[in-house]
Amino acid sequence: MKLGLNGKTALVVASSQGLGKAIASALVQEGVNVMLASRNEEALHKVEKELASLGKGKVSYIGCDITNPHDIRKMVEKTKTEFGSLHILINNAGGPPAGTFEEITDEHWQNAFELNLLSYIRIIREALPLLKINGGKIINIASSSIKEPIPGLILSNTFRTGIVGLSKTLATELAPYNILINTVGPGRIATDRVKHLDDVNAQKTGLSRDEIENLEKQTIPLQRYGKPEEFANVVTFLVSDANSYMTGSSFLVDGGKIKAI
Repeated sequence: MKLGLNGKTALVVASSQGLGKAIASALVQEGVNVMLASRNEEALHKVEKELASLGKGKVSYIGCDITNPHDIRKMVEKTKTEFGSLHILINNAGGPPAGTFEEITDEHWQNAFELNLLSYIRIIREALPLLKINGGKIINIASSSIKEPIPGLILSNTFRTGIVGLSKTLATELAPYNILINTVGPGRIATDRVKHLDDVNAQKTGLSRDEIENLEKQTIPLQRYGKPEEFANVVTFLVSDANSYMTGSSFLVDGGKIKAI
C-alpha cells in the first residue's frame, strides 16, 4: 500500500506528548514535514530533537495556546513560512476536567468549550486557505465518548460530540475542495491523560490506580490499554493517499470497549 505522504506538510496540535506526539512521530517517519505546537515550548524543543533524529521529514515547532486566536494565527502562519504549504491538519487538545453535572461551574463549561471545541473551529478556519490550494486531510481527535458517554466526564461527553457534528457538516462543505475530514476517538490509550483519569477514579473509590487499571482492562475485549503508536497508525492511514473516499466519518481506536453499533 502506497501512503503517498513523503514531502507533505502537517500541522499537529498538542504534540508535545501523548497522542499528538505519537501522531507527529508516525508522520515524520513517513517523510512528512511536521509543525509541532503546544503551550509547553520546553517539551516541544525536546520532541523536535527526538523526531528530527529520525532523519526523514523535517520538524519545527511553535508555542501556542489554542484558546488564543492570535496564537492560532501565528501557528498557521509559521507553518506556511517554514514549509510553504499545508496538506494535513491534526486538531488535538487536552481533555477537560472530570466531574459530575453538579460539580461543574460556568467557568468549567466556558473553558472546556474554548479548549475542546471552539479551538478546533478557529484552527480549521485559519488553515482552510492553505488546505484549499491542493486539497488535504483534517483529523479531529475526540474521545470514545462520541459513541458512549463516559461517567464523570460530562464536559468531554458534551464537547466531543460537538466535534462530530462539526466534522460531519464540514465533510459536505469541504468536499468540493477535495478536503476530507474525519473524527477519531481514542479509548483507553496509555497516555498521561488516562493515568490522570485512573487516579481520579482511584481517589473516588479508595482503590489503587493499578486496581482501577485492572478493572478497566476487564471491560476491554483485547484486555489491555492501547499504545499511542497504535492510535497514530490509524490516523496516519486516514491522512494518507490510501484514504481517498472516507470523509465525515467517526472512528474508534478502543480495543473493542465501546459496544454501541
